[in-house]
Amino acid sequence: MDEEYDVIVLGTGLKECILSGLLSVDGLKVLHMDRNDYYGGESSSLNLTQLWKRFRGSDTPEENLGAIREYNVDMIPKFIMANGLLVQTLIHTDVTKYLNFKAVDGSFVYNKGKIYKVPATDVEALKSPLMGLFEKRRARKFFIYVQDYDEKDPKSHEGLDLSKVTAREIISKYGLEDDTIDFIGHALALHNDDGYLDQPAIDFVKRIKLYAESLARFQGGSPYIYPLYGLGELPQAFARLSAVYGGTYMLNKPECKVEFDGSGKAIGVTSAGETAKCKKVVCDPSYLSDKVKKVGKVARAVCIMSHPIPDTNEAHSVQIILPQKQLGRKSDMYLFCCSYAHNVAPKGKYIAFVSAEAESDNPEEELKPGIELLGPIDEIFYHSYDTYVPTNKQEEDNCFISGTYDATTHFESTVVDVLEMYTKITGKTLDLSVDLSAASATAEK
Repeated sequence: MDEEYDVIVLGTGLKECILSGLLSVDGLKVLHMDRNDYYGGESSSLNLTQLWKRFRGSDTPEENLGAIREYNVDMIPKFIMANGLLVQTLIHTDVTKYLNFKAVDGSFVYNKGKIYKVPATDVEALKSPLMGLFEKRRARKFFIYVQDYDEKDPKSHEGLDLSKVTAREIISKYGLEDDTIDFIGHALALHNDDGYLDQPAIDFVKRIKLYAESLARFQGGSPYIYPLYGLGELPQAFARLSAVYGGTYMLNKPECKVEFDGSGKAIGVTSAGETAKCKKVVCDPSYLSDKVKKVGKVARAVCIMSHPIPDTNEAHSVQIILPQKQLGRKSDMYLFCCSYAHNVAPKGKYIAFVSAEAESDNPEEELKPGIELLGPIDEIFYHSYDTYVPTNKQEEDNCFISGTYDATTHFESTVVDVLEMYTKITGKTLDLSVDLSAASATAEK
């Protein structure tokens, strides 16, 4: 371990694995270490025995749940936007060859106690029971404006400069009602609170376009895709990429300690008495806890069921977003369900997750509105974890620390963090102008 590396990456969570893959492709000499003996860190997938060990403290799951090894339960459950940043990164790096994806069946939104399919286009808006007749017409006009909007074509702007006009102003121009704004802002644009309304509308409009374009890619019932065998496959795929380009991996390395010189710059990592030298360190918050601050907490319920979520058209995989206003919360709640159709559970079994930014110390009570939508549950596990962001100055200490995974059930915010870190580490922007037709996902039969 006495060699010198350009970058040492600590932790094999998805963010760290994407970065080690990208940096290796760039020709940097990368050493990737983890204190655990498995890939994935916080974003790993567990089989039933591991799940029981973690939450129940025993090695013997209930026998009626089926084959133990057929379970792959994600600890950070998230779907992938079909036209989004993660797919662009997968294609850019050719990691798609290590993975098989399948389209997700449904995308729904919670409104006044019921679940509705999310309308994403002018045609769907006219059919949606979420809106009355006149509101449908207004929503249709808004969707046509968004679909036709092209940043480079001033004719499509209708006299509005979206870098100056707020989302609230553009919505009021079309006279949309509060409930409509709720599903557009939270289930289409995927904002997790209402803060976006007073921000420039350009991001809001781009997010809706991304949703509609993703929906159109696979003609499925949702804009999302998801890997067969769960998300634990993703960190391993990027780890393979790094290894192909000369990256070195070491798992099960205890007490990875970052070493600093007299001026406070990271110069290496010591584990089990051996030190590897480096110019930069990339890690998750758990490896440099004195350089991060706590900003919140995520509460999550993991449920094993023997049926799909009611009122979702028998969907084998689905996302349901419960907008903050519908629940009187400060941020949204998320439901995520997948099943044997994505090879994450035995035949006939479904795994559902309910996630939210914790606003109390009682996750069971707080997650109740989501759990009540699930129907009968075979087993339920609750867990919560603190979320951290870095507080250090990277230019002073050469440490690049990722933020903790949030409560959202999609990957867009995760990849934004990765791409920003990549730019800080390398001083350049990753070019993701890729041919998206290179990716494929199997639609549900």
